[in-house]
Amino acid sequence: MSNEIPSLYKLYEDYFHIGAAVNPYTIKTSKDLINTHFSSITAENEMKFGSLEPEEGKFTFEKADEIMNFAKEHNKEVRGHTLVWHNQTSDWLFTNKDGSLTDRETLLSRMKNHIDTVVGRYKGQIYCWDVVNEAVTDSGENILRDSKWLEIAGEDFIDKAFEYAHLADPDALLFYNDYNESNPVKREKIYSLAKGLVERGVPIHGIGMQAHWSNFHPNLDDIRQAIERYASLGLQIHVTEMDVSVFNFDDKRTDLKAPTAEMMEKQTERYDQFFRIFREYKDVISCVTFWGAADDYTWLDGFPVRGRKNWPFVFDENHQPKESFYKITSI
Repeated sequence: MSNEIPSLYKLYEDYFHIGAAVNPYTIKTSKDLINTHFSSITAENEMKFGSLEPEEGKFTFEKADEIMNFAKEHNKEVRGHTLVWHNQTSDWLFTNKDGSLTDRETLLSRMKNHIDTVVGRYKGQIYCWDVVNEAVTDSGENILRDSKWLEIAGEDFIDKAFEYAHLADPDALLFYNDYNESNPVKREKIYSLAKGLVERGVPIHGIGMQAHWSNFHPNLDDIRQAIERYASLGLQIHVTEMDVSVFNFDDKRTDLKAPTAEMMEKQTERYDQFFRIFREYKDVISCVTFWGAADDYTWLDGFPVRGRKNWPFVFDENHQPKESFYKITSI
């Protein structure tokens, strides 16, 4: 990489950590980019329940350890992601040997064993965990989404997850993490959930705002209000999974082989606006993590539109800085 390109994380040292989601593939293909520009890393999928404990009591740490070894070798902070989620979770967790739903006591025991084993393994090496992920529903009057966790264990499965994580590593910062976190309706549900945890003395330290945003949504006032609402509880804010899709949600095009100039111009403007807000709230935001490193690898390729390429980051497919990079580094 050119020595003339400033290091993103070094420029932001007085503001917050700059992170990237990685996996065993990208720590090889994007090693120089990650080393140069990111001070924190998150395992994209390798620390999720289904990846680490596909069978009861049989843990598969090889890929997670590979990421941890990379972090140690290159002096990177690590965010743990994620301990309790309704997706990418092994089916055995919720069932008995005969296939029937298990009971609350068994499920909580399995949860505790998993958290004890995983958090305990990386105690002192992972500085924070997304303890519970996406437990809030997007629609309807209920706060919590329907899930096997809720159905079997009841609403306090969230309390238990935080309590178990805190016991496993008392020094780790513990986060509730969710998407659509700036939508006013869902924001209030997340706020209510977090407020209850704080009031009950549950060891929660922060809110993870995923920030899967786009050239079109959300609006800036909603982002500001979400940050202020969560921070009013005395909680830290981490931006945990940031990407900025160049497509509107209803745009089904799959024919583009490269982003249009208009798309890049709008994305540059949006990144500039977003990072101005992040800097404005640096007293409560302590980490901003992108859900990837560069446009050659992103979960948005093919999602939500199969066969569609996306370009959501500040580094292009050749790991070169885009205009958006220069905008957010002009501080």
